[in-house]
Amino acid sequence: MAAKYPIGIQTFSEIIENKMAYVDKTDLVYKIACGTKNNFLSRPRRFGKSLLVTTFQAYFEGRKELFKGLAIDKLEKDWVRYPVLHLDLSRYKYYDLSSLMSTLNLILEEYEEQYGIKKDASDKPGNRLDRIIKAAYDQTGRQVVVLVDEYDAPMLDSNSKPELQQEIRDVMRGFFSPLKAREANLRFVFLTGITKFSQLSIFSELNNIKNYSLDDEFATICGITQDEMLATFHEGIEALAKANNLTYDGAVARLKEQYDGYHFSVNCPNIYNPYSLLNALYDKKFGNYWFSTGTPTFLLDLLKDSNMLLPELEGITATEDMFDTPTDNITNPVPVLYQSGYITIRESRNGMYKLGIPNEEVRQGLSQSMLRYIAPRYILQQGTFAWNFGEAMRADDIDAAMEALKVYLAGFPYDIHRNSEAIYQAILYSIFNTLNFTIRAEVKTATGRLDLVVSTHTSIFVMELKYDKSPDVALEQIESKQYTLPYMQDHRNVYEVGINFSSKEKTVVDWKYKKVQ
Repeated sequence: MAAKYPIGIQTFSEIIENKMAYVDKTDLVYKIACGTKNNFLSRPRRFGKSLLVTTFQAYFEGRKELFKGLAIDKLEKDWVRYPVLHLDLSRYKYYDLSSLMSTLNLILEEYEEQYGIKKDASDKPGNRLDRIIKAAYDQTGRQVVVLVDEYDAPMLDSNSKPELQQEIRDVMRGFFSPLKAREANLRFVFLTGITKFSQLSIFSELNNIKNYSLDDEFATICGITQDEMLATFHEGIEALAKANNLTYDGAVARLKEQYDGYHFSVNCPNIYNPYSLLNALYDKKFGNYWFSTGTPTFLLDLLKDSNMLLPELEGITATEDMFDTPTDNITNPVPVLYQSGYITIRESRNGMYKLGIPNEEVRQGLSQSMLRYIAPRYILQQGTFAWNFGEAMRADDIDAAMEALKVYLAGFPYDIHRNSEAIYQAILYSIFNTLNFTIRAEVKTATGRLDLVVSTHTSIFVMELKYDKSPDVALEQIESKQYTLPYMQDHRNVYEVGINFSSKEKTVVDWKYKKVQ
């Protein structure tokens, strides 16, 4: 019987009751539940945080029947039923203060009705939550479990409006204050979000929070590992392979390239994006599913304002404290890029982390988003340019490709350009990524660092870019530094390509190339 994929379903009980595919994480759920009282986990959007929260909910509600055959079934003996408050902030948008207050009112009045508390919408949300916790404790005789999903959604939605964000933060600080004041009445508190929170003042009074976000032991609690994918989705991978004329191993390799590559701690195994993986198996095609759900405009603004270009995202170094940067007053894009899932940990040494783009889905999506953002006409020109440029490069027709690029770049707004070749390198990098070429930027060699290496099935193009200089200078640099030498044992054609961009015309003006193999 074919697996039923829980597309758009993040409720543990619904997945189990409907016999949908589920990757068992309940051993880790049990370890956290038996550990500290106050707990936090950060993961990017659509990475299974809501599923994790509802798994905790089912466990603390004592719903033993849902966990039959799962790892926790052998670990838990008592199955105590606790009162659970599930405060889900992920389902709403927070455009103004009234939308926040309406959301909190909807969440609170459900529990006020459950515990027979007189509703008073005019009272502060924190006071109402305090009364709910007390009533749940008094009426059941058991400590209360509080699960907060996407605690930071209100702050992230208001990030571009500092005054509104401060008002929202003040409300949320008061809303969460009972988590400290009612500590004796609480059995377990678990919060999820995209952003790290250790410096966020809304939790300044909450003691001894265990942050699992960079913990090796719990690094795989959200997302899917290679072994989990192969064990759980073998039949789905076979169907995907058949639909795309691939072998089973070929489909696995393509899935890995497209959706794998996340690391949430130093020793974390490769993690697949679960949202994209499940959608790919369901649709039997390799789409950019995670990226289609949207890239925050403020993130693109931040990249642009900080003059950080896409090629620079590979090999960024960071210290651990950078991962804990608060969401307000963001000036450095690196923490928010990591927290949002656009870059991930590649390696760590002596307290320093090297970061990079996790996979092709993110690389292509970022490239296309940036092109659309910095040049709105890209949307109108995309079809014609993509066809002409892509077909020319794959046919080794460098002249035709450069002519198409010349016209295309002439349509970009003048104010995106800065006085260096870096912006053109970033644009070319984005274009090649968007068109599914194999592209590497700032490639280190024994004698220097070359600008771009572009590969097709038949050819390798070693590109050096110049700004208001002759392309002869670029070719001379390629030859003097022997940039093509590492590729001379390859069976494909190898080309040296020098490209000159003009500060006056804001586009490519001349180019030269030479076939060396």
